[in-house]
Amino acid sequence: MTLAAIKERLDLYEKLMRLDKPIGILLLLWPTLWALWLSADGRPDWAVLLVFVLGTVLMRSAGCVINDYADRDFDKHVERTKERPLTAGRVSTKEALALFAVLCLLAFALVLVLRIPLVIWLSIPAVFLAASYPFTKRFLAIPQAYLGIAFGFGIPMAYAAHQGSVPAEAWWLLLANIFWAVAYDTEYAMVDRNDDLKIGIKTSAITFGRFDVAAVMLCYAVTLALIAWVGSTYALGWPFYSALAIAAGVMGVHYTWIRGRERMACFKAFLHNNWVGGIIFAGIALDFLLR
Repeated sequence: MTLAAIKERLDLYEKLMRLDKPIGILLLLWPTLWALWLSADGRPDWAVLLVFVLGTVLMRSAGCVINDYADRDFDKHVERTKERPLTAGRVSTKEALALFAVLCLLAFALVLVLRIPLVIWLSIPAVFLAASYPFTKRFLAIPQAYLGIAFGFGIPMAYAAHQGSVPAEAWWLLLANIFWAVAYDTEYAMVDRNDDLKIGIKTSAITFGRFDVAAVMLCYAVTLALIAWVGSTYALGWPFYSALAIAAGVMGVHYTWIRGRERMACFKAFLHNNWVGGIIFAGIALDFLLR
């Protein structure tokens, strides 16, 4: 194989892992960082932090690969996804499964480096969640809730890494992430609703129907309420609550974008959730820093 051919293959794998579209990595990373800072009282172990950041990149990439494998026959009927490498036939299913396996093994190797038994055990359901999520769109009315568990499972793992256990606060924070994921992924699903209706995939945008915008805003509100409650258990102060207020303002802007249900405006709101996660993290980090 020539150097040009190798480069072309690597470019295809990069697109399959969606490394050219880092929004998924960020939406997975922010709740993990919330948990890393809270579980360590604002002083995370830097080795743990590095492992979790790298693990986030690997597992999000693995999730994209297995998602495209599961949806390869559906994606060709959706305008936004029909040119993805797998559904377009530029990457084989065997290549995709091999890439998924390699990414999962690399992520597991990172977990082994920490040598923390509970984290190692929790990594097993984490892989299962990432691998099974794409298939839930066949039978779950709101598969976005399942996505929220998969995208938030770094939360209990972060607590396990720092504390050797998973306290109630971790599960409440995971629940907050589930509501946040339902909100932003419903915005995402609103983009493809017409195509999804034609091919028979289930999404929250279809399930909520004409109440989709109201459901998104309700999920946003519950997210902020749960995160505020978790913050109160750590006696967090004005930097944290100021950040939540700013995040609420950003969510309000999202309402102005999605209420017309225009495809590109909904997609813009979805992408903008990176700012929501980042603002909340900044509030947590700044609160601990000023103590």
